[in-house]
Amino acid sequence: MTWFWVMLGSALGGLGRYWISGFAAQHISQTFPIGTLIVNVTGSFVIGFFATLTGPDGRVFVGTDARQFVMTGICGGYTTFSSFSLQTLNLARDGEMTLAGVNAVLSLVLCLVAVWLGHVAAGALNQLKGA
Repeated sequence: MTWFWVMLGSALGGLGRYWISGFAAQHISQTFPIGTLIVNVTGSFVIGFFATLTGPDGRVFVGTDARQFVMTGICGGYTTFSSFSLQTLNLARDGEMTLAGVNAVLSLVLCLVAVWLGHVAAGALNQLKGA
């Protein structure tokens, strides 16, 4: 029944992202994506904190379902940036500084290229005549 808890966590994380991003846009800034920044930073904090607290050397034991509910479900629905951040931190902690740097730079560059390509493709579709 793990899939149910992951799906529920994902829904809760998505709702949290929607609420926090909207609140920040309305009350802080609609120009700078402060809501997204807040979500990404807090999501990264939560996954790092929870992974360490409940890991093999952690002080709190939780089962696999609970870890997947929080880390894959809630954090995954809230922000995928938290997973990226945890993976990059783990590379760095394992002494793989080059891989951590490559992961950070490659993720940023590829995501920017992908968003640009999506923008260009949608712009081209928007220009098509007819149905």
